[in-house]
Amino acid sequence: MILYCNFEELAAVSAGGNRLVAMAIGGDHPVLAPPQALADLEALLPRLIGDIEVATLQDQRALERALELLVTDLGTRMDEAILAEHAAAEDAVLAYFDYAHVRSVLDRVERMGAKMEGIIELATGVPADEETARTFIFD
Repeated sequence: MILYCNFEELAAVSAGGNRLVAMAIGGDHPVLAPPQALADLEALLPRLIGDIEVATLQDQRALERALELLVTDLGTRMDEAILAEHAAAEDAVLAYFDYAHVRSVLDRVERMGAKMEGIIELATGVPADEETARTFIFD
């Protein structure tokens, strides 16, 4: 399956993801994030050159974990920007658009996961488990 992303979405995921990973590695403010989600985010960053191929449900789940982590961080940053100045301040507006672009991508990834799970269940007769999530290939 292909996750289609526009330029603004890719830019928001890339910028937010690179910032969050850099902070986790050694920034001034440590990032308290589940290690797997942070690893998933770090693995996603090199793939942000265009539309993203998602071959397995396991890959979709990793993508979803990474984007959930990023949406949470960007939502917090947006709130901070709004409270530091006001809702129409440039920083708050920019933070909103970054959050909104990444949230839109996450929504598509969540819907993709539901479809993948449905296809696996339809093809195998049982709900997806860890093995089928890893081995059932979507072309």
